[in-house]
Amino acid sequence: MAMPLEDEDTRLPQIRQKANWMRRRALEMVHGKKLGHIGGDFSATDILATLYFGVLRYDPVKPDWPERDRFVMSKGHATGALYTVLCAAGYFPEDWLKTYMGPGSRLNGHPNRNYLPGVEANTGPLGHGFPIALGMAIAGQMSGSAHRTFVLTGDGEQQEGSNWEAAMTAGHKQLQDLTLIIDRNRLQQGARTEDTVSLDPLGEKYRSFGWDVIEVDGHDHAKLLNTLDAAPAQGRPRCIIANTIKGKGVSFMEDKAKWHHGVPNDDEFELAMKELSR
Repeated sequence: MAMPLEDEDTRLPQIRQKANWMRRRALEMVHGKKLGHIGGDFSATDILATLYFGVLRYDPVKPDWPERDRFVMSKGHATGALYTVLCAAGYFPEDWLKTYMGPGSRLNGHPNRNYLPGVEANTGPLGHGFPIALGMAIAGQMSGSAHRTFVLTGDGEQQEGSNWEAAMTAGHKQLQDLTLIIDRNRLQQGARTEDTVSLDPLGEKYRSFGWDVIEVDGHDHAKLLNTLDAAPAQGRPRCIIANTIKGKGVSFMEDKAKWHHGVPNDDEFELAMKELSR
């Protein structure tokens, strides 16, 4: 049964190694298929590596183990990050990554729980994953289950009204085993979030609904681990605003809106792989 290792000194090197592996495999997937969202994959990679190799309780051999922690990838377009972390965690063999978005593949453009073990919910339309995770957390509270529920949304996704209905309900129901992580890379499709619909003061908005709010560097594995693995705040759901960089890890992709769903040409692919191999 795969569980987080107890020793932080052991967990951190593994998290760093897995994150680097995930970035290289995701880049191969997007370059090979000429489709994908590599910028958002890279902003979320360190968060997912920390969750799966430092925090979550799960068993890839028994994906439906009742006591597993739940994770919902609400920003469902970032499949390069999700599929590589599930593969690294042992849910399916590495060869499956080569089928990404191909005919008959289980690795669709958006995750589908009916095809791929480890996917808790079908996501893609933004604003849906958080309400689904809310339902999982409510079910856990009602049944007395010890499972925790984590959900990752994009920051542009926070412009969807359904998220605020979920935020209000989670605070009202005092869902202390629910953790919302916001990938705060400040870019969305073609523009900065603050130029599209302003989000700040994002933390104050969640605090007003009764949430425990923490801001963290979304690429600092040690700080992520301490924050994600911390004991719950009594009677309050937790919102982690993870400040990230879109395209993190590749110099010419970082903080550039064009890489929301840009695809590297052959020269860019070689340069990016070289940078990720250092």
